[in-house]
Amino acid sequence: MKRLIYIILLIVNCQLSIVNSALAQINTDRVMLMGRNALYYEDYVLSIQRFNMVIAAKPFLSEPYFFRGLAKFYLEDYNGAELDCSSAIERNPYLGNPYILRALCRVNQKHFADAEQDYHKATSINPMDQGLLHNLVLCQMEQKAYERADSSLDIMIRQWPKEAEGYTMKAQVGFAQQDTARAEAWIDRALEVNPYEGPAWSMKAMVDLNRGKYAEGEADLDKAIVQLPRNAGLYIYRALARINQQNLRGAMTDYDAALEIEPGNYLGHFNRGLLRAQVGDDNRAIEDFNFVLEQEPDNTIALYNRALLLDQTGDYKGAIRDISAVIEEYPEFWTGYQTRAQIRRKIGDTYGAERDEFKVLKAEMEKRTGTYKSHARTRKKSDRNPEDYNKIVEEDTREPDKQEYTSEYRGRVQNRQTDLVPEPQYVLTYYRRQNQAHSFIPFHRLVEQLNQSEALPTEVFLSNLEANVTEESMNLHFSDIKAVTEVLSDSPETAGLYVRRALDYYHVRDFEAAISDMTRAIVLQPLVPVSYFLRAQMRCAQMMAQNASADMLPLSPTTEGKIAYGQALEDLQHLLQLEPNMVYAHYNMGGIYVQLHEYDHAIEAYTRAIELDPRFPEAWYNRGIVRLLDGHTQQGLADLSQAGELGLYGAYNLIKRYSGR
Repeated sequence: MKRLIYIILLIVNCQLSIVNSALAQINTDRVMLMGRNALYYEDYVLSIQRFNMVIAAKPFLSEPYFFRGLAKFYLEDYNGAELDCSSAIERNPYLGNPYILRALCRVNQKHFADAEQDYHKATSINPMDQGLLHNLVLCQMEQKAYERADSSLDIMIRQWPKEAEGYTMKAQVGFAQQDTARAEAWIDRALEVNPYEGPAWSMKAMVDLNRGKYAEGEADLDKAIVQLPRNAGLYIYRALARINQQNLRGAMTDYDAALEIEPGNYLGHFNRGLLRAQVGDDNRAIEDFNFVLEQEPDNTIALYNRALLLDQTGDYKGAIRDISAVIEEYPEFWTGYQTRAQIRRKIGDTYGAERDEFKVLKAEMEKRTGTYKSHARTRKKSDRNPEDYNKIVEEDTREPDKQEYTSEYRGRVQNRQTDLVPEPQYVLTYYRRQNQAHSFIPFHRLVEQLNQSEALPTEVFLSNLEANVTEESMNLHFSDIKAVTEVLSDSPETAGLYVRRALDYYHVRDFEAAISDMTRAIVLQPLVPVSYFLRAQMRCAQMMAQNASADMLPLSPTTEGKIAYGQALEDLQHLLQLEPNMVYAHYNMGGIYVQLHEYDHAIEAYTRAIELDPRFPEAWYNRGIVRLLDGHTQQGLADLSQAGELGLYGAYNLIKRYSGR
């Protein structure tokens, strides 16, 4: 009898163990999914916490180490990310992504030889990934291993003979080896394969500028800028070409464009300051030199230029201060003494002026040889001779911009460097970033009603620019989830509490729990329109995160994704039955149709949003994007023009790029 009881207890314990193991598996998978959701939405601290929990429970898994490393990579903790990738590789050496990410970490730490080894391993796992070969070649070039780079490019060209990238990189190797003729031949080959290859036009322009062919160089840069409109360096070089053709107005326009793209560009500010001084725009020229001196306080040439401008604007003390600093650095800068003497006479300092003039006179008498005066119009960036104070600055070597390492680890979809990406959907959130690009303020009375109901601890906002949740805010959400759960145990029929907890779950990226709570709230109060908006928002957020592959790129929706997007559409349609003029519901429906590649329906949804609010910039922008994707170029450009007029200035770059196609 005792033996029988023992056997029964043993069986029960085994069954409980199996059940507990299954529950642990479910919980671990869910925490892993929540971590990936947080990672996708750039909540890196939260994602690291989630992956830490998975690693603590199952340290033998490779995946959580990789994704934790990816979060650290985004936070620029390259050493920590590298260690996590190594841990992932130890647990599963047959996956390519950990090698790729570790290579990128090593590149950022300038460990190019180690990165090269990782790229070799990754290419052995996935030999048809062109981006891996691209990065492998760049690592080899960083090590000046040009023969290895050339061999790798031969492989790239054999596999992708109709892709111009291999030929342009061949040209880059030629430039690195100072074989300009060979580089030119590869540039011409690249342009034969693809006449719209921006980097090839950029390289061709550098060759022309080095030969003094400024008109030809400008024409080449025109073509490069059409293909690479966000490259500040190209505008800087075109300004140089225009200055050498006496086109100062065109050069000024180029410097303005370069600084709009890259506000901290040294050459842009310095040279624009010189041009502004030349045309008498002294105060704004001083602003440019102030910026240069904030970056490089010991830049004596910028100091002297600012001194001349301060003299022009009547700030004589400031001018003397700047010139004195230059003379202290260069005691034989006789032009500086002459200028300071003139300024000292203006303020009545005759004694100081005479001392400066005497030093100049003494130096002239001691000169035994003539001086050589350069007639060059430019100086190199590293040249700090104050006698060249009024020359345009250029980089020490005229080379095309170095190619960047390609990385598919982009985080959010809207941050990907692609041409035609719609603006994000509008959501209800506690955290928003202000869009400085335009003055459009999203508002709807349903949101106002929700805030006035006091169902939530603080007000929510309509926004398509969510700010990341801080660690402190996350802890508050977890505390609120716990508190609301306790209240719901006593009042399970209170719909507002489910809405509140759903928003907490949404902000900690537990979308499954958030959707469940919103469903419960809708069952309790089916006639509240904003609840359908929230549930659709959460379903879309869940699918956008889940439909990202392991390298965080968006895929075509899976069958599950299509079902979820369909449910989100049903929610928004239900909302519109209760509130037909909810413009953001129409706008979000357009975004869902874009995800489903149903462009006709997307255009209809955006059109309805525009009819309800003609000053809705994102609706114009997205309809323009969809029309371009659908082949209706002129209509798309017209929509983008309207979006630009309303403040989405990024539309103008697309207009410039796609006009005439």
